[in-house]
Amino acid sequence: MFEKLSLLPLGHIIRNKSIQNFLFLAVIQSSNILISIITMPLLIQSVGLDQFGLVNLSLSVIILLNIMVGFGYNLSAPKDVAVNQQDKVALSHLVSNVFSGKILLAFLATLFILIGVFGLNLFKEYQVILLFSCLLLFSEATLPLWFFQGMEKMKLISITNIFSKLLFLMGIVLFIHQPDQSKWVNFIMGFFGLTINIFLLFYIHIFLEIRFYRPEFSAIWKSLKDNILFFFSNLASHISINGGLIILSFFSVAETLGMYSLAERVVMVLRLFPALIIQAIYPNAAKNYQNDELAFFRFLKNVYVRVLLVGMLITAGTYFTAPWIIQTLARKPLDESVDYLRILAAVPFLACLNVGNVTLMLVADLKNLLFKASWMMCVYMIITASLLTSQFGGIGLCYAILSTEIIVFLICMVLLFRNNRKLFLGFYS
Repeated sequence: MFEKLSLLPLGHIIRNKSIQNFLFLAVIQSSNILISIITMPLLIQSVGLDQFGLVNLSLSVIILLNIMVGFGYNLSAPKDVAVNQQDKVALSHLVSNVFSGKILLAFLATLFILIGVFGLNLFKEYQVILLFSCLLLFSEATLPLWFFQGMEKMKLISITNIFSKLLFLMGIVLFIHQPDQSKWVNFIMGFFGLTINIFLLFYIHIFLEIRFYRPEFSAIWKSLKDNILFFFSNLASHISINGGLIILSFFSVAETLGMYSLAERVVMVLRLFPALIIQAIYPNAAKNYQNDELAFFRFLKNVYVRVLLVGMLITAGTYFTAPWIIQTLARKPLDESVDYLRILAAVPFLACLNVGNVTLMLVADLKNLLFKASWMMCVYMIITASLLTSQFGGIGLCYAILSTEIIVFLICMVLLFRNNRKLFLGFYS
């Protein structure tokens, strides 16, 4: 395919490894979005709105623990793999240690859930669903996306990701037909994800000649220490962005959780846009920053203006089509979900505001600032969301989410201005 495209004027661009990585990452995200949209009405019809809310609540808890399983390897490991691409021995040790570390963390996360369920009697309404969801932790631990990113070989994992999601969709259609089967939803997702990941591990071993050694605990411990800031930054960001459903569960019934989670799922899918943009421009931005700062600022400003325009269109489109979106996904009118979606529609645009700040911190290796901003945002979100949700329910949570996006943008601006004024003025002047 790429050979044929090389005959076109844009062929030299498409052959660029960074562009290919972006395209394949976009394919992965697009397939995830599409399957998520397709499964929502199927699940609501099969298990009901209240069980749909509990399934999503369990998934929120698992995704939160998956941050611990990932432990920043998604940011650090691709670079380490890229550096050692030609050294099979060093690459084998690296791959063995990363996978071993993530699997150990998956067991630790599972232990936390077991203690919470059987020791502390937490998660009362959805204990069974949550226990069956634990397989997703091991699916995350064995996901080799970071390896293929570093090797700049994203085609295979893009295809297998689509295949995994199609198998999950098939499982929903074949096996989920009534509310008491809701415990199997996340289990099916984890099962097919883990199965595909094991296939990819065999491919890495046989075709790429990567050996799997016994874990070197000293190396694993060192990598965990090196990734600690990335981990806490990711954890704080995730809580701030996706922790609302967990907070709402303390103040609302399952049906309200279902209506809110339906709107939130739509918005979180749209919110992937600024994150994907940052992933896409980061390599080129980092290179420009090292070689020519003026070219870097011009590049980032041009991208930023376009991102804001697209974000504004996404927000406007979501607001005006909210009744149709909810009607399509739920197969019935849900006025409460429409209200939630119309308020949350501003989230994609507000998230786009911070694309410039986050990119500046990444290219300048300002991990400490990213860490501070993430945790300040997290603390603000938890306090604000708890107060507003306790008083106004789901509507209060929606406004807390919006204000969090604004606050983190302002926090990042202030931190950049105070700690690297040259970088700040270079972009904003």
